[in-house]
Amino acid sequence: MLLSPAASNASLPSQGFWGRFKSPKGPKESELRERQAQMALTRQRLLTLAFGDMETVRMLPPSFVELEALARDWIKPPDDIPISLRVPIEYASLHAARLVASPYIYLTSEDSYQIAIMGVQGLRVEVVCDSPPPPDEPPPPPPPPVLEMPATFSLELAPGQNVALDTTISSDELDMARMEDGTTVDGAFWGKLDIVHDGDVHKMEFSGTRIQNTENVSTDLIVDSRMINKLAVAAKPATARCHLGILAPTQQYCDVILSFSPYWKLGVSWPPAEPIEENKVKYFLRVHPGGAVEHFETTMTATSIYYEAIPEPGMLDPQEFISPRNGFAMSFGDFVPHLMRVLDQLGMSLFARTNFINNNMSAFSAHRNIAYRFLGPHKIAAAIDISVTVENCVFTRLFLMFRGVTDDELNLFAGAGEKEANQVNWRDRVGWSELSKDTSQFRLLETSVLEVT
Repeated sequence: MLLSPAASNASLPSQGFWGRFKSPKGPKESELRERQAQMALTRQRLLTLAFGDMETVRMLPPSFVELEALARDWIKPPDDIPISLRVPIEYASLHAARLVASPYIYLTSEDSYQIAIMGVQGLRVEVVCDSPPPPDEPPPPPPPPVLEMPATFSLELAPGQNVALDTTISSDELDMARMEDGTTVDGAFWGKLDIVHDGDVHKMEFSGTRIQNTENVSTDLIVDSRMINKLAVAAKPATARCHLGILAPTQQYCDVILSFSPYWKLGVSWPPAEPIEENKVKYFLRVHPGGAVEHFETTMTATSIYYEAIPEPGMLDPQEFISPRNGFAMSFGDFVPHLMRVLDQLGMSLFARTNFINNNMSAFSAHRNIAYRFLGPHKIAAAIDISVTVENCVFTRLFLMFRGVTDDELNLFAGAGEKEANQVNWRDRVGWSELSKDTSQFRLLETSVLEVT
């Protein structure tokens, strides 16, 4: 008979090596297990307190007294003002909701509170209080008015001649630091300072505008005569640059008369125009078949007449004059080749359209995207009318208006882009006639460009 240690443990001691690691069972182990079981069954319940438009989330208190104290601490009503607590029936326990016909269960005691929270995982309690909301904190008192402050003016009387004026500005009643609505009068201003010393009259007046984007203006900027000259150039009003060419079948004399509407005026012209009456000027010329024109007053011969037409500044609204309903827009890279094709369609020679593009390339290239339109002959004549003292004359007047547009504005021209512009019959749009190619006709060709800004 074979014996194995696995078949019997008679030879093993009752208290072996592994038995030493067993902890004896006692009352502490049973209490710990009971406590863990209770914690597993217990869940933290949340409370939503609502008062008017305000809401907050808290831990659900175990008693009604603590709930009322929590609500008072939150809304902080006056001590003598009672509050009421109510629970919408959709948030109360099922047993309590079945016994109430109204949409709320009002909590009035410990019993009503315990019934309302019986078996619910969360509760919503609305606080009803007739007390007015706590008054807002009074605004801080306004600072005292500024009735006197020093002022320093650094002035350039002439190039290289500077003077500084140190003075004190004072006011008897009005606050110089704030307006009546509280707006603070401060910042950097651009404008004009008038100093008058005329007999007994000595006064100083300043009018200007506050610079909004001060971060783009250097603090070391010096305003002198050079800066003012640059500002004068930048502030020049929008001007239409017009070139008027005449092609006559034979050498002859003629008068060319320009009549401007009240909203336009003549700027620079060469050769100089002869004024006839208000808003009307005249050129007395001798014209030749090759396109040369002789101006007798200056004894100059040229291939065209140049003049500038200046519109009334308040009349020009860029978004109104050039919009998707009357114009087209495209990128600068697409605009120049497109314009060359349009001018070719309108019968301009390669030399003429190349000069037209080159003379305006600087203005075109200043913009990433360009919106443009060609005015019809009736609109051009309403602004600047031309008459010639000949029996028959064929007029071809091209008036291009354009403006730069941003990428966002370019999206507004989604249905008025290069594709749509290529489909336009530009000859009908500008009133082009086949007679403009007839060398036996007295022909007048005018090209005008106006950048609307």
